[in-house]
Amino acid sequence: MSRVNTVTIRKNKVSEGFSPLVAVTAYDYTFAKLIDGLVDIVLVGDSLGMVVQGQPNTLSVTLDEMVYHSKCVAAGLSNAHLVVDMPFMSYQINLESALKNAGRLLSEGKAHAVKMEGGVSIASTITRMVEIGIPVMGHIGLTPQSVHALGGYRVQGKSDSARESIIQDAIALEDAGVYSIVLEGIPLELAQAITERVKVPTIGIGAGPHCDGQILVLQDFLGLNTDFQPKFVKQFARLAEQTRAAVSTYASEVKQKSFPEKEHSFHVNT
Repeated sequence: MSRVNTVTIRKNKVSEGFSPLVAVTAYDYTFAKLIDGLVDIVLVGDSLGMVVQGQPNTLSVTLDEMVYHSKCVAAGLSNAHLVVDMPFMSYQINLESALKNAGRLLSEGKAHAVKMEGGVSIASTITRMVEIGIPVMGHIGLTPQSVHALGGYRVQGKSDSARESIIQDAIALEDAGVYSIVLEGIPLELAQAITERVKVPTIGIGAGPHCDGQILVLQDFLGLNTDFQPKFVKQFARLAEQTRAAVSTYASEVKQKSFPEKEHSFHVNT
């Protein structure tokens, strides 16, 4: 099985017989190893701030943390394409720091590409990154790093002006050289219009069925995160219930002294 890369991803546009891109998040080696070969793209998202760290948003996640988690995930992947989020304020200050920070994610974090939130406002930075060989995945619509400016996690692009602004962001990203664009939290009609307008693949999350691919947080669709169940997530398993049941059984057997048994123990002569 050949490794998924930016070239193969670019080919996955909606057309007769095309295969939608499958993307998921991962934050550690164990999950990365389990999903490798089953999906096209693995994203080390700054959503780890909420999923792993228990924070209310993504804003406190640091570049060092993203490098660490990316390195962990990279160790478990042999086939999937690895993308890493550039965290809040790691690319917005100036071009020099943006290039340096993106470089760290590729060199130290072993990522194949970085993902950046924003459109027109960061297009010039993306252009320079692409020029020096750093692949960039765009991200527009509901951009979690702008949660306070957006007034919370709300669907974007409902008004005519907001719709046009997001379309212009998509065009700016394509012109800047991104190889794909994540569309988050926008009406399906807008996602379809953008998908038909741009030549690079779109990857939706809460953006309906007309994108060139889909991405979800792994813990969400495995039913591990019982505190967060948004409309756009389908639970394909209920592992929270199974995990609690397994831990309960383990605790019970330890208290009843039925575990460990001899078969789980070492002996002098073995």
